[in-house]
Amino acid sequence: MAAVKALAMARGVRLGSYSIGRNRSLIFNSVQRRGIAACIDPSIGLTDEQKEFQKVAFDFAANEMAPHMAEWDLKEIFPLEAMRKAAQLGFGGIYVNPDVGGSGLSRLDTSIIFEALSTGCVSTTAYISIHNMCAWMIDTFGNNEQREKFCPDLCSMRKFASYCLTEPGSGSDAASLLTSARLQGDHYILNGSKAFISGGGDTDVYVVMCRTGGKGPKGISCLVLEKGTPGLSFGKKEKKVGWNSQPTRAVIFEDCAVPVTNRLGAEGEGFTIAMKGLNGGRINIASCSLGAAHASVLLARDHMCVRKQFGETLSNSQFLQFKLAEMATKLVASRLLVRQAAVALQEGRPDAVSLCSMAKLFVTDECFSICNQSLQIHGGYGYLKDYAVQQYVRDIRVHQILEGTNEVMRMIIARSLLTES
Repeated sequence: MAAVKALAMARGVRLGSYSIGRNRSLIFNSVQRRGIAACIDPSIGLTDEQKEFQKVAFDFAANEMAPHMAEWDLKEIFPLEAMRKAAQLGFGGIYVNPDVGGSGLSRLDTSIIFEALSTGCVSTTAYISIHNMCAWMIDTFGNNEQREKFCPDLCSMRKFASYCLTEPGSGSDAASLLTSARLQGDHYILNGSKAFISGGGDTDVYVVMCRTGGKGPKGISCLVLEKGTPGLSFGKKEKKVGWNSQPTRAVIFEDCAVPVTNRLGAEGEGFTIAMKGLNGGRINIASCSLGAAHASVLLARDHMCVRKQFGETLSNSQFLQFKLAEMATKLVASRLLVRQAAVALQEGRPDAVSLCSMAKLFVTDECFSICNQSLQIHGGYGYLKDYAVQQYVRDIRVHQILEGTNEVMRMIIARSLLTES
């Protein structure tokens, strides 16, 4: 992470924010004009080192992502080179160990970075978070040979990764997956398909959950598949409401021969690996929601200060003042919950799984509400693609669905309460 710290000190970068305008990208100048109110400042409570790389992430979001956010969305561009620039700052393997090219940071550090990056483009940051999760899974559950083979290229983003769990017939009921891997000599013969795979077709490494044994979670193993493997193909590129800067396709396996040496962990450990990956993934995606909500609060505030109706600015409306206060309160409460969950996961605490689920449930719901309220405050302008707030709304809506639906999060939390009583 030395690159991040050096860049922060060399540039003397400052925490960026936004103003609105009829252009297709955010203009990060609201700090100069109005500043960030201390009550929602995301740097409050952080160490000096965390503030340094938070500033670098905000600076990268402002300069390398925000100016292109609308274009990437409109033209459905997967911004590989922009992400490789992010990797040069250490963002390709944030919580991967340094001996294989990672930055070796904590889960809290990771959340801080993803929140900042997502102010510049939620969709792109969300893909980076999935890529990080895949790299971490290989780093954590792979042997030294696997770690050395895959992790350096993933951390530098010379290669990109996709996480393959969901199937056409098994979404929330992930343990019922049907993709099969039959052992034949020193290879598994992989057959089946995966649905809604971020990066599918454009990425290089696929972390695949498949059935090597009987029914249920104990029959699932984890294989790493490389692009170009005979029998690997992809469905059409899906047309989505948001998340348009990352392609989504079905991933199809037809007699794919995967070396046994590409299996992470032992046979039957795949479901455990998948769930441990998702615990962090839930914090990551909640952090991406935080960035969108933070930006949306500032966009709403700025709009209220310039938009006039009935002879005065919207900022003089007590009703809208109260709405803005509620948005700010939800934002700060969400941030605190995410950071608490990140610390619990890092420390391996017994409440970590429940807290990760609580964070994902609460934060993605509340942050969507914040973004949607910001759009409402913008009125008809908020519904125009010239204004960034509508893209935040579209991009974070899916956060309530993926990495385990929010209904499943409720199930996990309730199960924890009832089994511990």
